[in-house]
Formats: sequence, C-alpha cells, structure tokens
Amino acid sequence: MNPPATFFFALILAAPGVAPAQEASTTPDPDKDRQAILAMQGEYLVRFAFDETVLLAPGYERAPAQRSGGDETVIVVEDSPTKIVLQHILLDAKSGHVTKHWRQDWMYEAPQRWEFAADQTWRVREIPADRTRGAWTQCVYEVSDAPRYCGTGRWNHRYGVATWTSDRTWRPLPRREYTRRSDYNALNVENRHTIVPGGWTHEQDNTKVVRRADGSTERTIARESGFNDYRKDTDVDFRPAYDYWNATRDYWAKVRARWDAALAHPEGLRLETKVDGMAMIVPLFTQAGEVQEGKVVGDADIDAVFAEWVAPAGPEPSLAE
Repeated sequence: MNPPATFFFALILAAPGVAPAQEASTTPDPDKDRQAILAMQGEYLVRFAFDETVLLAPGYERAPAQRSGGDETVIVVEDSPTKIVLQHILLDAKSGHVTKHWRQDWMYEAPQRWEFAADQTWRVREIPADRTRGAWTQCVYEVSDAPRYCGTGRWNHRYGVATWTSDRTWRPLPRREYTRRSDYNALNVENRHTIVPGGWTHEQDNTKVVRRADGSTERTIARESGFNDYRKDTDVDFRPAYDYWNATRDYWAKVRARWDAALAHPEGLRLETKVDGMAMIVPLFTQAGEVQEGKVVGDADIDAVFAEWVAPAGPEPSLAE
C-alpha cells in the first residue's frame, strides 16, 4: 500500500533547512539592507554577459551573445537611513581615461517612483503601500544622470546571503542594443542584486518588446539573460577616477538637482534628443571637463542644456482599445 501524498509533503517540510512558506518570510531589516547596498562600493573588474534565450516572435533568429567588461569603481555619494546613492566610474587602466558611468539610487519605502512610460518619456507613479512596505526602490540613471529605470523589491538575507529582487518594470534599450538594432523599443525587466564573496552580481531577466506610444504591448521578440559580475580588483590604480570625481562632484550635484526638478513635473519629462542622448551627454561632459580644469561653469550654462533638450511630457495618452 502506497503512503498518501501528505506523508511525503510532511517529510519535505521536516527536512533540514526547509520551512513552510509562512516561516520562510522574513521581517524587514533596513539596517542589514543598508549594509548590503553599501557593500557594492569598491573597486572592481567587471564582466558583462548577455544571451538571448527564449525566442518569441515567428521567424526571429537568436542574436549573437554579447560580452564586454572593464575596470570600475563604485563611490558612495549619499548615505542616510532611507537613501543611498552610488556612482559608478569607469577607468581605462592603460590610458588613464575616466568615464562617469551609471548611477544607482536606493530609497527605503519610497511612496513613488518614476517609470519609463514611452520612447524618451518618463512619468512619476505611486507605489502601492503593500509593495513598498519594507522594500527598497532602486532607480538607475544614464551617464548624463538622465533617468533609465526603477524597480522595487525587498532584500532577502536568508542563509547568510543578501539578495534583492525587483518587480518587473520597463526600461529603454541599453546602449549595447540601440546602437545596432531597431526591431524593438523597450525592455520589460526583473533585476536581482546579490552580495557574494569578493564582490557582487547583477542578474537581469529581460523581455524585448515592441511597445506602442500609449504603453501597451504590440509584440514580444525574445527573452534575454543578463549577468554582470563585479569582482574586487586590487591590481588597478583608480586614482584618476577619484581625482575626476573630487573635481567634478559639485558640478554633477547641480546636474542631478535639475533632473530631480524635471522628473517632479506633474506630467513627467520627455527628452527631445535622439535615443542615444548624445545631444545632452556631450555638453554636460564638456562642462564637467572644464570644471576639472579649474574653469567656471555657471548655473546658466547648465540650465541652457536642459532648456534645449528636456521638456514636460504632456498629457498621458489613453491605452489603445
């Protein structure tokens, strides 16, 4: 006579390290969360890997795998109980050339976030209370500090490993894609950050989508797996990166303040640049370079760039029938 299925279920629950779902849940620990976020600061050898996996469109052929990497330092720009700002800076170790890279802002129990709503358009959305309770919202910014995407999720510290997993949100195409293809215009993404021995990792579960102007989905192309590996690096002299940041940090603080003001507009913001954003990247990086050389860049100079290329998004279109 075979034992009932409930017998095996009871054995599974009794196995070491396995607990019922209600026991597996954890109480939010913002201090421990903060330690995990701050653990991402430091000097790294970074490797980026992206592979298309599931093909979703008829006749679509899998794109070649993408591999790249570099040397990057992550600097803490702001650190408070409810907000942490991390700035990434790339360094070409051979030439000493420095590139201000992406930025990640972390906010605890944020009541709202901005979201990628349509091509070159971002709008502020309220975050449901049950989703943001005990959770951190991560917002990621372009090299010019223009917005890219946000995600909200809770840190999990079970088994001695700190992992944050976001909800699924929209983001524009990354530079590695929009420079070579135009067959889709948005990514629907779940992000996962994990603190590991010797560094941290960033996993991406991406779906490539053709999205209409009203935000609805026309069709999906493929799924993609992304894996960014940050390994502690002690062989590179990052002093040029720190020299750059120390010289320009006040300038970039002014740039961030203007983006914050633009994102706070009730209708959100729209970039009037091409998708590559170079119309803003070039003048802002040029101004930062002038500041590094000791020249004066006035507020009016920064305002002129924003006045030319950043505008209110306008009323939101209704969803297609």
